[in-house]
Amino acid sequence: MTSGESITSMEPMLPPESERRLEDLAFDLATKASGLASQLPQPVRQGIGDLVRSMNCYYSNLIEGHDTHPRDIDRALAHADYSTDPERRALQHEAIAHIEVQQLIDRQKDLQIAETSAEYLTWLHREFCQRMPEELLWIANPETGERQRVVPGQLREGWVQVGRHIPPGAETLPLFLKRFAEVYDSQRLSRVRQIVALGAAHHRLLWIHPFYDGNGRVARLMSHATLIRCGVGSSLWSIARGLARNVQKYKGLFMAADSPRRGDLDGRGPLSMQALIEFCEFFLTICIDQVEFMTSLLDPKNLLRRMDLHIKEEVQVGRLPKGTFPLLREALLAGEVQRGRTGEITGYGERMARNVVSELIKLGYLQSESSRKPLVLSFPIDAVERWFPRLYPIV
Repeated sequence: MTSGESITSMEPMLPPESERRLEDLAFDLATKASGLASQLPQPVRQGIGDLVRSMNCYYSNLIEGHDTHPRDIDRALAHADYSTDPERRALQHEAIAHIEVQQLIDRQKDLQIAETSAEYLTWLHREFCQRMPEELLWIANPETGERQRVVPGQLREGWVQVGRHIPPGAETLPLFLKRFAEVYDSQRLSRVRQIVALGAAHHRLLWIHPFYDGNGRVARLMSHATLIRCGVGSSLWSIARGLARNVQKYKGLFMAADSPRRGDLDGRGPLSMQALIEFCEFFLTICIDQVEFMTSLLDPKNLLRRMDLHIKEEVQVGRLPKGTFPLLREALLAGEVQRGRTGEITGYGERMARNVVSELIKLGYLQSESSRKPLVLSFPIDAVERWFPRLYPIV
């Protein structure tokens, strides 16, 4: 059974306004997300944002079935150190592509085009795919088995099938994307309705399947951008981690939302309203779970305790210099350390304090724009597992 060519074939596109449970989840997400950013100074948030972007791309790759080791991502980011193994090297490039596009999203403050517009979606696809290695831009035609190249930013020009679902024909994609943009336009939805609609937009974009490949990646990046516009998203937490850790439930509810209406009490569109509501509830619950997880992880008191335990062990075996913890504690709580205060903070003379700082910069625990600028906290991957347990697997 085909999906049909009428744009009404993807209705319903929004849960009903009477769904109190979804509204409550939206309020809960907005409240908890607003508290997350206030825990730490801006320079520390920026550094953690870089770390979370790396985590986000790891889990996004995992959803796609690409297990890119976090240390491989770190080596490529820090030293442009790519594997000699062709497959691992390609996955490293894929990870870097995701991180760079998310950086573009995170730095856009006054976006002039809607995240749900065809213009924005094709921009996401183009920015991601043009950074991809050539070997990952080829897919097999499901009908003929013939290989075809994915063109960055270009809508598909042929028929596709995704599991049992047959998305709209290529010639109707502009109409479906226009309808998609109209329904999820932030100008016509209240902030609460925008948050409630997040899961629905995520699903319906993948239902349209506008590109030959990269649709899942574009949908997650769009969701990230929309969360930021709604005022609940940030670089400090990631929906991809929650989806990857609940991938079977995610895929099950996602497929259910493709299903036809289940009778006269299941909405008025061709697709199931109840299944869409259940997917939206799951999506918001995952968002809240990830905000709560990062809030707990970034609580300064608990974070300092984990840092202290780890640093004591590293100092004891000679991998970190004495005086490390006072400097890193100051960098965490104050956001930066003035170089002239390093002696006072460590209790060392000027020369010894400079040596400690130099070693911590070399090991990646501190960074600075120049030899005269203040020091800010950094997060080497060797410390991530101890400071941020369960953020992502390190071994």
